[in-house]
Amino acid sequence: MERNSTTGGGLMKRNKVYFLDTASLLFSSLKAILTVAFLFFCTVSLRAQDSVPSCPLISEATANCDTLRSYSQRTDTVAVPQIAFPSGFQQLGENELTDSLGILNPFWEKLRLLHAGFSTDTIRIVHIGDSHIRGRILPRTTGTLLTETFGAISYTDIGINGAFCTTFTRPDRISDIVALHPDLVILSFGTNESHNRRYNTILHYRQMDELVRMLRDSLPSVPLLMTTPPGSYDSFRKSRRRTYSINPRTAIAVETMRRFADDNGLAVWDMYEAVGGRQRACPNWQEAGLMRPDHVHYLPEGYVLQGELFYQALLKAYNDYVGY
Repeated sequence: MERNSTTGGGLMKRNKVYFLDTASLLFSSLKAILTVAFLFFCTVSLRAQDSVPSCPLISEATANCDTLRSYSQRTDTVAVPQIAFPSGFQQLGENELTDSLGILNPFWEKLRLLHAGFSTDTIRIVHIGDSHIRGRILPRTTGTLLTETFGAISYTDIGINGAFCTTFTRPDRISDIVALHPDLVILSFGTNESHNRRYNTILHYRQMDELVRMLRDSLPSVPLLMTTPPGSYDSFRKSRRRTYSINPRTAIAVETMRRFADDNGLAVWDMYEAVGGRQRACPNWQEAGLMRPDHVHYLPEGYVLQGELFYQALLKAYNDYVGY
């Protein structure tokens, strides 16, 4: 065994083991001290700051929420009522507006803002037409229902007995319409035009064009909506008795009106087709007991039904707009 010269020649074995044990103990103690110091430092640092918030618990309702689905559903749509038709009504068509160019979109947007509470401006609708409008039951039914649904709506009807569309081409009547500051103008004609046994589609088209041109010259930014007539009968005497038959010219007049609207950018509500068209419109009204004895005009219940149908068609078109 070698002797250590620095210790006076003593043996190194025991000293070496002792030295290693001591160093290991010191190292372990130092490690423990450093660990405790580190933990103490972290605790003090955390207490010196706002506590770190824990992750919130997700409720079952939140976990089941499909945000994409909810976002895609528009809340500005309105409930569309079902129409209770008399039991005898058959072969009904679709009760809808036709507006391929979207000319009614500015009007729908005003309705949307009113319905959502973003606007308090009164929306003004002017409905002009013949004796069906002059009786006021149809337009007032529609206007009342729209007001109940959307709020501040002014629905003004201007009807003249026996009116053709040319009846309103007088400058003073156009001025009366303009003075009402309408957001929408509704045109309801066709019954009297089609009762002329010399009815001419070319003349009818030109008469509609004259009225629409005058309205657009005075109200260039106001959309126009045309409605077709509900249907009527011709009358004639046979064996000293008055007899009635379906007026065949109504269907021709309706086709002319739809063609004009399509050519000139008007929206259309085809009531004639909605209640049965060429085959069933007149029998539906008559068999349900909703026509007056003249087979041209309607009982109040008939006009109420027409007003409800118009209201339903308007709501469908509105929902199509806000749900797009």
